[in-house]
Formats: sequence, C-alpha cells, structure tokens
Amino acid sequence: MELQKHPKKSNSTLAELLMRVDDAHSDVSGNNTPADNRVVDVGFGSTSLPLSNPFVLSFTNLSYSVKVRKKWGKKVENSKVLLNNISGEAREGEIMAVLGASGSGKSTLIDALANRISKESLKGSITLNGETLESKLLRVISAYVMQDDLLFPMLTVEETLMFSAEFRLPRSLSKKKKKARVQALIDQLGLRKAAQTVIGDEGHRGVSGGERRRVSIGTDIIHDPIVLFLDEPTSGLDSTSAFMVVKVLQRIAQSGSIVIMSIHQPSYRIMNLLDRLIFLSRGNTVYNGSPSSLPRFFAEFGHPIPENENKTEFALDLIRELEENSPGGTKALVEFNKQWQARRKPRTIITRKPNFSLKEAIIASISRGKLVSGATNESSLPDFANPFWIEIIVIAKRSITNSKRMPELFAIRLGAVLITGFILATMFWQLDDSPKGIQERLGFFAFAMSTTFYTCAEAIPVFLQEKYIFMRETAYNAYRRSSYVLAQSLISIPSLIILSITFAGTTFFSVGLAGGSAGFFFFFLTILTSFWAGSSFVTFLSGIVPHVMLGFTIVVAILAYFLLFSGFFISKNRIPLYWLWFHYISLVKYPYEGVLRNEFDDPNKCFVRGVQMFDGSPLGTASEAMKLKLLESMSGVLGVNISGSTCVTTGKDLLVQQGISDISKWDCLWIIVGWGFFFRVLFYFTLLLGSKNKRR
Repeated sequence: MELQKHPKKSNSTLAELLMRVDDAHSDVSGNNTPADNRVVDVGFGSTSLPLSNPFVLSFTNLSYSVKVRKKWGKKVENSKVLLNNISGEAREGEIMAVLGASGSGKSTLIDALANRISKESLKGSITLNGETLESKLLRVISAYVMQDDLLFPMLTVEETLMFSAEFRLPRSLSKKKKKARVQALIDQLGLRKAAQTVIGDEGHRGVSGGERRRVSIGTDIIHDPIVLFLDEPTSGLDSTSAFMVVKVLQRIAQSGSIVIMSIHQPSYRIMNLLDRLIFLSRGNTVYNGSPSSLPRFFAEFGHPIPENENKTEFALDLIRELEENSPGGTKALVEFNKQWQARRKPRTIITRKPNFSLKEAIIASISRGKLVSGATNESSLPDFANPFWIEIIVIAKRSITNSKRMPELFAIRLGAVLITGFILATMFWQLDDSPKGIQERLGFFAFAMSTTFYTCAEAIPVFLQEKYIFMRETAYNAYRRSSYVLAQSLISIPSLIILSITFAGTTFFSVGLAGGSAGFFFFFLTILTSFWAGSSFVTFLSGIVPHVMLGFTIVVAILAYFLLFSGFFISKNRIPLYWLWFHYISLVKYPYEGVLRNEFDDPNKCFVRGVQMFDGSPLGTASEAMKLKLLESMSGVLGVNISGSTCVTTGKDLLVQQGISDISKWDCLWIIVGWGFFFRVLFYFTLLLGSKNKRR
C-alpha cells in the first residue's frame, strides 16, 4: 500500500524501493526510527552528499587474438584475431548492446570488458570515469550474467533470490531488510506470480524460460551493482519473453547502473529500449552509435534502410552479405565507420574534467543506495560481503534445501548399500574359525572395503552439476572457494554416518565377526572413514574431469587398481619393488588392514588346530585316524608334541602370512581420515586453479 503512494520513478534505485518498504513498516508500528540510523543500518551513508558525475565506462583499442593450431603433416600455429581495436563507451542509465552474427566477437567483447580475459592477452585500455579499472575493484562493483541459466532446480524463485541476498548482502543488513529487498527485486523483475514456483529442470516442471532468465539476472543484481554485463540474455526466448527481459534491464539501467549486453538479433520493440549499439564483424567495429543514427549511417554508406524495414535486421543482413560475397568482406564498412566516427567525435566527446575521483564517485553512489556489499561511506570496499563462517552456513543450507526436495537421490544410494549389505550378510552367514572360514573372512573384508569406495562414485555428478553455478558465483566474489569446500565437506558427513551404520549393522553380526560391541564400533568407524576418504577422492576427481561418463570411467579404473594393490590378491611381500609404491597409496589398503587387525589381533584366539592344518590339501580327504598318525610322525620329527587340539595358527600368524604391516588398527583409521582431508585440500586447489573463468 505504501509503495502505491510513491509512484515508481525511472531513476529509483532498488535501495530506495527498500527504504519505502521500511517507511511503511515504521508507519504501521509507530516506531519512527531516525532516517540516518535506518540508512546506516542498511549499509548506506548519508544521502546529503552532492551527486557525482554519471559513471562512464570507456574502452579504447581493445585487441585480442588466439593461436590456432593446424596439423598438415607439421604443427603450424596461426593467429586468429577475435577483437581488433574496438573502442566505445557505456554510460550510467543506458543499455549498450553488442550485435553481430555468430563468430563476430560479441561474447569476446563482453568478456574483455568484464575482465574475463587475461591481461597478458588483452591489449588496450578500459577505464571508469577516466581512471583505469582494476580487476579487484571491478569484481566488487559489477556482475556478470552468463548465457546459460545456472540455477538450483529444486529451489523456488524467492528462495533462489534470498540465498543470493544472503551471499551478496552484508551481515550488517538485518534478515527482515534482506527479505524486503528480495521482495522489491521480485516486483522489479516481474516475478511475483512465480515467486513460490520451483526453478525446475528436465525431470521437474518449473518456471518458464523467460522467468528463469529473469531469475538468473536477479541473482546477480541483488546487491545493485554499478556495472552489469550480460551474455545474450534473450537467447532461446520467444519475442515476448525477450522483450520483458530487456524491459527489466532498462529499469535496472535507469536505477543508476551501466548495462552492457550482447544480443543476436533484437526485435523492433527491443530496439526501442536500447540506447547505444556496437555492430561487430569478425572482430571489427562496423558501427558504433545510437539506434536513431543507424538510418543516416547506412544512407551515407550508400545502402539506405527502407522505411518499413527493421533497422537491425537490415544492418545484420548487409554485414552478412558483405562478409560472404564481397572480396574485401566488411573492410569498406569498417573504414567508413572510422571516418564517420572521426567526423562526429568533436561533437560527442566530453572534455569537462570529472568533479570526483572514481573512489569518491563510487562512495557517493553507495550513499545513494547502490552497491549494497557491506561498504560504508569510507574508502573500504570489501572483497566479500560476509565472513567465511556465514558463507559456510548459507552454502550448506542451500545444498540441504535443494537435496531435501530430491530425496530419491539419497534413497537410491542408501538402497544400494542396504542391498549390498544384505547380499554379503546372507552369502557369508555366520562364518566359523576353520581355515575355510578364514579365507572367506578375507574375501568378505576385501569386497566390503572396496564396495564402500565404489558406492562413492555417485558424488561425481554432484559437483559437475554445480560447477558452472560455482564458477559464476565465485567469479564476482559471492563467496570464498574455501567456504564452498568446507560446506560441502560438512554436509556430506550426516549422510555418510547413516550409510555406515546401515552397512555395518547389516553385516557385522550376520557374518559373525569378532570383537563384540568394541569390534562393531571399530568396524563402523572404518566403514565411515572409508566413505569419507572415498567421497573426498571422488569429489577431487570431479573437479578435474569435464564429463560425468569420463569421471565414472576413471573412478572405476583407479578403484580397481587400489583393490589390486591392497594386499588381498597378492601380499605386500610378493609385490614387485617397482609397484610397491602403489601399495602404500592404495585407499583400500588401510581399511582392509584395519579390519583384519580388528578381527585377528586377539592373541588368545586360535584359527587352525591339529588336523585342521591338512584342510585344503590332498590330505584333507584322509580319515581322522590317518591325520592323527601323521601328526604323531611330525611330532617325532620336529621334537614337538602336536595333538589334534594343538593350536597351529594364531591370528598374529595370519596377519604375518597376509603381509600386514606393523601399523596399528587405530593408526590405519587415522591414515584413512588423513587421506580424506588430503583429497579435500586437492579439491580446493583444483577450484582455485581451474575456476579462474578467464580466457588466455
């Protein structure tokens, strides 16, 4: 109701909308908080500062090329130019659109302006209000919306924006005001009717394509950035949805932002929303100016636009025709554009020196409600809006919320563990302590330990599905990479405990393993740490491999090698020296040795007595009397009395026969835990090195 009293103005920032909501709450409650205090609480400074110059993002002579390798008997490297001396400027309150055919360099120019190309490869300069724009500052004051809609499928629109607010808005902003900000953004994006609808994916019905695109934009503008980059935001949308998306972008620009986007072929209605155009052809500028100047430009070039023709369609068709049919391609049009720009330059250039430095202009913008990222009206612009422990809580909460709505994923994994445990329990039911029972125990332990690692392979798709969401969010400092690793590690533990209790409870007592309750507890801990090490190993691999099927192939192969060198198929003493190193890095080795020590380390327990030593040999079929006579003969030869009840093989003898090292079972447990942490650290470094999201 209060918002209706204040008609929307084209230059109202999202923060101002929020402040009106606060005013409404104050009027209802009767608690009139002083305006200064309210503003400071939200993260804004005093609004009495003088207005600064409008932001102007200028880029001059941007050039970028890549090396292309061709194999024709020899390796020959050719250089392909993607950007060739591109210049222009984008202003606060305007939408600048980059147009061109596929391969013209649209996305490359957006990436160059958004600092997604390494400085060593990109030539030219990019300035904001005349000052060089540093990478660190750009990440804080800008946002980048990718072409693909990368969202969690089982979160609602409101939840998606709320989690984005938790990441991008500072801890100093109360939960109530964050919610009010999200509600204002939902209205600004035209998503009110879809606010409680899940995003959806191939298997779950959700929002429409246009609504999904607007949600993607919303997640990146929740903190009201000064500069917004978008890579083909209308791609794949129908004309109505595309128009609504660009209409939202117009409102964002008019709220005090610079909006720069690439677009393939805008409709007539979208064209009327754009303020500045850059047409590219194979990395060259063929037009740079306002949409209204297009007819005059092409008329002077000798190709006037017919009256009823769509201006952009005509321009793009002409550019494509020149590229395909003209001997010189668009060279003539490129040269004409340079001359045309030179004639217009004296009338368009601004020679007045800015009244504010860039830092002062940013702070003045913050004071008016832009860029709510924890900055104050001092000179501090934090890299991250929140401390790492807040980030961990929000990441964990989001993952749990998304996973709870897809319980079938965990249910399938739990079912697989339960079925495997049931099969093992019935196959190895109540094993005895005979020589055959010992061999069967060894087989059970080897299969059980390797199974725990194989069932962890399901973690491969988890990060691969989130990978590009993670890259988008961390590229512009939504949260730290370390926070993501820690959060994913912590939320995996409860499910691993459930799986471990299920497997241990199903098999331990059914198989008849030794040790009682203490033995069961250690067996459970071994299964739990094996799940931990296995999930950590698979998570690390998922940060390296690009595809799910490739990941499964690598995991299955490596785990097979781990089992081969674990000491079950061939004891450590028999492994060739040049392969012994693999035995020590085998993840299956340590849980396998740990459970063997847990089972056979009792010095008072005997596993082979008297005549049992003949079991498994040709003499095993002889009569009991014959076996006793053989024992008498052996006693006479050896000088040791060996009767039918004499203990011949103890548990320690079995451990020696299996080549089990002198490491205690608890040391084995700690080594498994250490492997888990080691692979989590490696996962962090793969994220650190592999998610730079920059072209070289």
